[in-house]
Amino acid sequence: MRIAVLGVGLIGGSIGMAARARLEAKVVGFDPDAAILDRAEALGAIDEGSATVAAAVGNAEIVFCAAPVRALPALAAAALAASGDYTVVSDVGSTKRTLVAGLGSEPGSERFIGGHPLAGAETAGVQNARADLFDGARWYLTPTEQAGGMHYDRLQRAVADLGARPQAVEADLHDRLMATVSHLPHVIANVLVGQARTALSDETERLPEVGPSFRDTTRVAGANPAIWGDIFAANAEAVAGEIDAVVARLEAAAELIRGGDAAAVAAWHRDALDARRELLEADVAGGELHELRVGVENRPGTVAEIALALGRAGVNIEDMALYPAADMRTGAITLWVGGAEQAERAASVVRGMGHSASVVGGSA
Repeated sequence: MRIAVLGVGLIGGSIGMAARARLEAKVVGFDPDAAILDRAEALGAIDEGSATVAAAVGNAEIVFCAAPVRALPALAAAALAASGDYTVVSDVGSTKRTLVAGLGSEPGSERFIGGHPLAGAETAGVQNARADLFDGARWYLTPTEQAGGMHYDRLQRAVADLGARPQAVEADLHDRLMATVSHLPHVIANVLVGQARTALSDETERLPEVGPSFRDTTRVAGANPAIWGDIFAANAEAVAGEIDAVVARLEAAAELIRGGDAAAVAAWHRDALDARRELLEADVAGGELHELRVGVENRPGTVAEIALALGRAGVNIEDMALYPAADMRTGAITLWVGGAEQAERAASVVRGMGHSASVVGGSA
């Protein structure tokens, strides 16, 4: 397999390392900074560097665009223009709606499938890349209805083999979710450090020591200003809406605490503990896989439609395989999902879409 990584920083470099180690792929990297390419090759993140996008994506089966959000539209469009019909192009940006919509009119747009791995660190640069960065991490994929089934299949398989857990989701829903669970924490961390600096400096000439809870809560404050400036700009309305919602919750919390009812405050605190546990445990991988066999008409967008529908129903596809019929008019899709309950739910969703579906059983 030949993979192109356009932008060889922390994420791009980690993709390259994982692809070389786990897919036995040849990885070609592109970066506008030649020194970064040299360092990436020395660190084993890529096999070779390329001076142009066109040279990097030539003959690639998968292209990962790993540039800042602001640069992704032009970079992905260039990758599509320079690659062949077989190549699937993806990205790793944390906002999807504007990117996916903008590429919709580009030639070859059916080969673009947006992506976003929920992995990273406060550190940046290829020097911090590692092959296990994506182990167990959710990796969202945002196919459109025009996405080619074979392209989606190849991408989601590669993502899974990199150690991540792919899941299809609509671009708009992705951005709303990320506004809450990814972007908003950065806003809150930034606001909290500003509040603490103002409040504490008003009380003493020397800032006092801060506690571990403050350090934990503000871990992401000010992380990579250039990148996060682009992210907030690209997802402005969703993030601003979540800020408004948090302000309302903070006002309610202030009234609760000001009221002095210790039992009510304790109940509020316990509810937060329960909510956190539910959120962190809701998406834990593992367990028995069940096989679902689906009969479909062979038409563009079918695989993406099924993947998105199952994602909306809370069913995650752990693996999949496509089997076109000899006449190429019909075909079969085999899906593996976690647990008997998810398998039955998936079958119901797929039948509701007009396809045949049968649950085969579980396997360890």
